Amino acid sequence: MSSINTPASSVCQALLYPKSIALVGASDDVKKTGGRPLQFLRRSGFQGTIYPINPKRAEVQGEKAWPSLAALPEVPEHVFILSPTDTVVPAVQECADLGVKLVTILAAGFSESGPDGVEREAALREISRKSGLRILGPSSLGVVNPGNGLVLTANAAFAEPDVPRGNVFVASHSGSMIGALVSRGKARGVGFAGLVSVGSEVDLSVGEICMATLDDPAIQGYVLFLESLRHGDAIQAFAREAAKRGKPVVAYKLGRSSAAAEMAATHTGALAGEDDIADAFLKDLGVVRVEMLETLFEVFPLARKLPLVGKQAKRVGVVTTTGGGAAMVVDQLGVRNVIVEPASAATVAQLQAAGMPGSAGRVVDLTLAGTKYEVMKKALDIMLEAPEFDVVVAVVGSSARFQPDLAVKPIIDSAGHEKPLLAMLVPDAPNALAQLTTAQIPCFRSPEACADAIASVLARRSPGPSATVKLDHEQPACAISEADAYELLDTLNVPHALAATYPLDSPPDNLPFDYPVVAKVCSAHIPHKTEVGGVVLGIKNAEELARAFATLQQNLRDKAPGVDCRDVLVQPMRKGLTEVLVGYRVDVDAGPIIMLAAGGIWAEVMRDRSIRLAPVSVQAAKEMIEEVKMLKTVSGLRGKEKGDLDALAVAISNLSKLAVTPDLPVREAEVNPLMVMPEGEGVMAVDALIMRS
Repeated sequence: MSSINTPASSVCQALLYPKSIALVGASDDVKKTGGRPLQFLRRSGFQGTIYPINPKRAEVQGEKAWPSLAALPEVPEHVFILSPTDTVVPAVQECADLGVKLVTILAAGFSESGPDGVEREAALREISRKSGLRILGPSSLGVVNPGNGLVLTANAAFAEPDVPRGNVFVASHSGSMIGALVSRGKARGVGFAGLVSVGSEVDLSVGEICMATLDDPAIQGYVLFLESLRHGDAIQAFAREAAKRGKPVVAYKLGRSSAAAEMAATHTGALAGEDDIADAFLKDLGVVRVEMLETLFEVFPLARKLPLVGKQAKRVGVVTTTGGGAAMVVDQLGVRNVIVEPASAATVAQLQAAGMPGSAGRVVDLTLAGTKYEVMKKALDIMLEAPEFDVVVAVVGSSARFQPDLAVKPIIDSAGHEKPLLAMLVPDAPNALAQLTTAQIPCFRSPEACADAIASVLARRSPGPSATVKLDHEQPACAISEADAYELLDTLNVPHALAATYPLDSPPDNLPFDYPVVAKVCSAHIPHKTEVGGVVLGIKNAEELARAFATLQQNLRDKAPGVDCRDVLVQPMRKGLTEVLVGYRVDVDAGPIIMLAAGGIWAEVMRDRSIRLAPVSVQAAKEMIEEVKMLKTVSGLRGKEKGDLDALAVAISNLSKLAVTPDLPVREAEVNPLMVMPEGEGVMAVDALIMRS
């Protein structure tokens, strides 16, 4: 990001509403990449001034060509550099010298291509830092604003005229995706307020671009196509502001599999972060993260009707004319942990009093008799008013294709209700889908996409407080000893076991607590004690303690020769109802996170864990506890003894406060295990590893 503060309005103006554009390297051949932008701009009716730059031609595509930027009669607001990689840095420098506001770079061959590319990218970053010139790219296919005919892109997909207008803004790491989204959206009658291919983000990033457009009244929501969370701080700042303004943000992020993460790294030159962290990052910022590309086109009306206020409602009601179609929706929702709510006795009574056909169990099944306008409309009226439903889904069978007036029109006529209403059409019914889309009713061709939209919107969370800790990840982190780690836990009010420290060569005769005890080597240079045989368990008396000290000394000589270790930490052995791992880490992209996981090997084997952005409230920590399946065993289920889960929630919240404690610059803090004692007896850390910056 440029060190010179460029107002957001200035970025938005030059990006989406430039009065003048220069095309450096404009080609006379419209079939070539360099020839497309001029052709697209003229075809779309862009009213600003366009300057083709080509020192080898007097004319380009029948228009006057200029030999250089310096030869132009004015300084263009936005310059699109279409020329080869080796010409980019000099061209960008010329733009900076002339006072150009924004430059877009098409060429690749920068940090992703090796040492020479890294140098070129560093040069671009330095030019931006010194001059205030904003840079989009490299590897950017450009920017499109359907509202004013700005089709400033080399993406061949825009050869198709009439880009559909809408109120959703798209920012994509992948340049080809902006063309794909436009063509798919056009087929569904969905338009866009703008589309930007951000490329390698040498300067302008996804988050900063979107932040700059938040005050644009033409933009009511956002789609992010992400290959990584690089510049996560800018994404976070934007998402928080979007949530405050009630502008929904939907994200499709690659990296759910290791193969996709590898492809993302290869394509962009950035390392894809762990997907679990990315998932928590997006959801904790109120972002709707969808799994399916198709969901992007229909999720916004639902997100707008379910605003981010407190805990998200999750009660879904289903009404249908086809039991099989409804069963598919119910099944797909269940896979995503969204339960379909059965109609209450009061609602069933209302349906019966209205003479509704069919039955009301898990779903309200009107059967084929429901394929009448008055039947479906009355059923919807009742369900939309029913207090047990937060969202209503109407599943329509064959009539949607051949007679949409029967069961689809009543859905459209119910669009004005404040409660969200969705439609899933079992047959292929493009005309009915188009009518529903026009009416701002989220509508779907498959139960998977329908369930994805609902689950994704319900999974987002209202943004919590921002972290204040800022760490330099270029500096190496260093561990502190376990004894010092306990002092830090005391500062945070995280309970831990009693502990006493003694010199390695002087085992004590008496302890301030009872046997049995555990003895552990205590050194900042040995973060993983078991790897060097640095732990002796089940010590029953002073004689065994002395032998344990001797064993630890011998193990250090054998397995860690030369490592500075002078102390042994002794603790009473305790046993809880269960053990958990609570970990805090400052992620390079996402910032501070807090994780709760099943203790021992289960965290790795079962991936039984919950992750949030730090800090978290006690209530948010309780929600994390509900997500860890292993903790159901100590929740009082079926009469089993209940663990002190309230104390666990407080401990999680307290450890997460490292994110807002700048005077404790901790890179990582892991309490493993944290013992959960019986209800009323609290929790207790019996080991801790802390890495400080």
